[in-house]
Amino acid sequence: MARRTDRDSRVLETLVAEHGRTFAEEAGIKLRNTPQPLYRTLVMACLLSARIRGSVALAATRALYEAGMRDPRRMAGASWQQRVDALGEGGYRRYDERTATMLGEGAELLLERWGGDLRRMRDEADGDLDELRSLLREIPALGPAGVDIFLREVQLVWPEAAPCLDAKALQGAERLGLPNEPDHLVKLAGHNEPAVLAAALVRAALDKKVVEDVLRRAEERAKDEG
Repeated sequence: MARRTDRDSRVLETLVAEHGRTFAEEAGIKLRNTPQPLYRTLVMACLLSARIRGSVALAATRALYEAGMRDPRRMAGASWQQRVDALGEGGYRRYDERTATMLGEGAELLLERWGGDLRRMRDEADGDLDELRSLLREIPALGPAGVDIFLREVQLVWPEAAPCLDAKALQGAERLGLPNEPDHLVKLAGHNEPAVLAAALVRAALDKKVVEDVLRRAEERAKDEG
């Protein structure tokens, strides 16, 4: 049992060392518990939840920001065509028209219900994670997968969401031959933030090359430690 635990810890340490970067960070979002980065993370979650390459979704997240649509008021104030053009600039063309509509509708809802501040939504949920999930589901384009992505990222600043290792993260753990119990994985990961652990595991779920590379490196490390 000890040898298996050592192996799992080694694999996780290698994974996080090589791929431990949140998707918000990759999208250029400095995540803090303030309105703008929280909203940008929500937009990113909406885009990532579609059946499109993650790199394209992240590029589109950056393109919307660069086009000035960095908060709900500016997103709602932009024209539909401006949203389409920004999504296209990021390569997000397959779902651009539908997504442009839903981003506008979602921004308007956030402004009407919560003054454009997701922290007010969090306050309304009052620590009840199921209620928070339900409120998030009211945002157009944010289905169950999008909610998982959003909570997976914001657990870094919203502790009540942690540990959030969703189905995609657990799929990554399975591909690496790791246990699929969230609490066990968090314990094995030691001092690493659950958000960072989750993002690394998701990358393993999305890319078999990540799995192959991590397992190879972990095996080499085991031999070196001999």
